[in-house]
Amino acid sequence: MKNIVILGSTGSIGRSALKVIDKFSDRFRVLGLVAGRNLPLLMEQIQRYRPRLVAVPDDDIYKELKSGIGDTKPEILCGIDGICSIAENGDADTVISAIVGSAGLLPTMSAIRAKKTVALANKETLVMAGDIVMSEVKKHDVALLPVDSEHSAVFQCMRGYERDSVRKIILTASGGPFVGRSAEELENVSPESALKHPNWNMGRKISIDSATLMNKGLEVIEAHHLFALPPEKIDVLIHPQSVVHSMVEFNDGSCIAQLSKPDMKGPIAYALSYPERLCDVIETIDWEKLSALTFKKPDNNTFPCLSIAYDALKTEGTMPAVLNASNEIAVAAFLDGIIGFNRIPAIIKKVMDFHKLQPADSIDVVLEADRWAREKTKSVIGL
Repeated sequence: MKNIVILGSTGSIGRSALKVIDKFSDRFRVLGLVAGRNLPLLMEQIQRYRPRLVAVPDDDIYKELKSGIGDTKPEILCGIDGICSIAENGDADTVISAIVGSAGLLPTMSAIRAKKTVALANKETLVMAGDIVMSEVKKHDVALLPVDSEHSAVFQCMRGYERDSVRKIILTASGGPFVGRSAEELENVSPESALKHPNWNMGRKISIDSATLMNKGLEVIEAHHLFALPPEKIDVLIHPQSVVHSMVEFNDGSCIAQLSKPDMKGPIAYALSYPERLCDVIETIDWEKLSALTFKKPDNNTFPCLSIAYDALKTEGTMPAVLNASNEIAVAAFLDGIIGFNRIPAIIKKVMDFHKLQPADSIDVVLEADRWAREKTKSVIGL
């Protein structure tokens, strides 16, 4: 029986992880839950799963949770220290890192330093501080297992092969709700239309990142650190069907792809049970009904966020942290109706141009770059 801690239990990944745990309750037990501001759902989860430990981000949520928790009495912790404490708890076997955005960095580092197996869904951890994180993974001999469908696919395709036999990896992207549109057509799109992903049920922030292709840019940076491959060996193709989750091309010209229906329970279950595969986790593909698998190059003119992310990766240092932080603020401004869709990449690029690059050689340096980029982005937007 594995004890599982879920960082981000009320988000889309957290909810899918709990469905996997429900199906395989003889193998997994919920030890700890960490959530944001969705208090009603967190209370439901506490009543159902009876975790020993719960953490929330601030005092207001903490007080409300304490007063409304009923007869279930987990230990309730508060703030980043409380979240990190759960991530490094001695009884935890696997920590699912699924907090959205930069808030996931410190708890993930705590889990790694406590030598927990980490199922990583928080790509921002590697975007912001990839070299530091992977150094800690090596130092503490920790299993860092990817949960993003694309990285899980690459991980599965590369299993058993030497890295120097890989010519390149190809991450696929659905293209989001606006694939095929021109920049002019995107000028006045609403947040509501941008949130309507055709294939995946995701949170608000990641749905917008999918629509701008920034999500794929962040995944390129994540893949660089996970698989120790240079940017020129990481390609992206638009694949609207979201059936091929990624591919690995080998030196001999052959290619291995991982295919499945778009369902996050698949990569989550694989990370939780690795190296085993659990039975009947997701619905299988009906090949007779699969009409086509199509691929094309991204339109970097209409969706420049992907190119901007490649630029940040090639620049290295603190630039990826600035990219990520600026994107988080710009996306929030778009969702609030303050800026238009096409301004998101323009604002990020402007903030990156202002940034005075530094080596990302400590978490403090990374967090300061993150803080600076947030303030600078707000200034550029006029907040």
